[in-house]
Amino acid sequence: MKKTIAQEFTSDPRVVEAKRLVLEALADHKRGINGIRPPDPALKVAYDDLVTEFGELRAGQLFYPYLSSGIGNGALVELADGSVKYDFISGIGVHHFGHSHTALVEAALNAAMTDTVMQGNLQQHVQSVSLSRTLLSAANCCGATLKHCFVTTSGAMANENGLKLLFHRKSPANRVLAFSGCFAGRTLTLSQITDNPAYREGLPLNFPVDYVPFFDPERPEESTTIALNRLTRHLERYPGKHACMIFELVQGEGGFHAGSTGFFTALMEVLKQHNVAVMVDEIQTFSRTTELFAFQHFGLDRFVDVVTLGKSSQACATLFAEEFKPGPGLLSQTFTSSTLAMFVAEVIVNELLQGDYFGPDGRIARFHAHCVRRLAEIEEHQPGLIAGPYGVGAMIAFTAFSGDPVRVKQFVHQLFESGVISFYAGHDKLRVRFLIPVGAITFEDIDKVVSISEATLIKMSR
Repeated sequence: MKKTIAQEFTSDPRVVEAKRLVLEALADHKRGINGIRPPDPALKVAYDDLVTEFGELRAGQLFYPYLSSGIGNGALVELADGSVKYDFISGIGVHHFGHSHTALVEAALNAAMTDTVMQGNLQQHVQSVSLSRTLLSAANCCGATLKHCFVTTSGAMANENGLKLLFHRKSPANRVLAFSGCFAGRTLTLSQITDNPAYREGLPLNFPVDYVPFFDPERPEESTTIALNRLTRHLERYPGKHACMIFELVQGEGGFHAGSTGFFTALMEVLKQHNVAVMVDEIQTFSRTTELFAFQHFGLDRFVDVVTLGKSSQACATLFAEEFKPGPGLLSQTFTSSTLAMFVAEVIVNELLQGDYFGPDGRIARFHAHCVRRLAEIEEHQPGLIAGPYGVGAMIAFTAFSGDPVRVKQFVHQLFESGVISFYAGHDKLRVRFLIPVGAITFEDIDKVVSISEATLIKMSR
């Protein structure tokens, strides 16, 4: 079979051997990262100066003094001060396969040998076709009818593109429905939807947003009725004015609150009756529930019109039904994604689909159950120390110090100093948040992180 020059290059024995040597060296050096380690005093001063300088350059100090050295081993990452920490927040969901994963490094090496760093509107790589095909096939496996895939650089851009498609097709509708407590992004447009006034302070209003209360697991039937009543009221007050409702099926920034199949189905059926499109925001939930997509986890395949995904996929995307196919010029970006992100994305998605990750007994479910069980033991050992845990799959949270924002932020910083990187989520009452790297983690990692968390909580409670 005739080969292109590019195929001849990548199969050149010298290239094959060079890649083998790089991956062999990586494996050797990763072995030295096998547990939490404090900073090296010989590196600490220069590191602190670098962190301070970067804070000045970016007009705001980093939340954590975190600058990676460029290597890790699974859930462990080395910082440039020589310290090693457990990464249980995964870049707020980006590093789903941990650090220095061999298959991802190999994919990145393959991408580095291509002719361009970025893919864009005028000039794409064959990888663009392959990735789009893979994502659509996976999304439609259980009955969804998403026909098109537009790859992009970030989750925010995926959501922006989805909204453009929906407003374009539903014109002159100019309103959006969303859940109270939702997070959609921080761009000028998305900050209008994100239910946090601090994110849109001083910004002009782009379009009106009407909010529907989210599901309450302690009052499932009552909260569903309340949400339906509020939704109906909005639809009746502004007939024909809503282009879509954005569904964050598990509220990430809101505190890992999960809805239910019955709750979402009830709302979506009403929306369909009123010709309002259903947009599912999977920027954080993608690959973190018992199915690749959270809408599949909740059995909502027949309802979805537009689905956005990102974070763990590296390359982000907007998937949409034929009805929302845009006219010329509506979607166009100089950069649709980096070549590296697209190569790595397909490796990640294929590994997730072919590996034992999904289903009620898959790796994600097993890791979730183990982490929840270990966190529940903290409450058994020290009653009142934490509440929860909460969340779904690889999205796990618990409440400490009654959700006091000041104390919770102090705790996550202290946990960082103790060797575990976490974050928080929620509004008035903050929760401690873990986004566990399911492609790299072990049960032993979970045990160690929970033990450190418990020790840190006890120390701060004295």
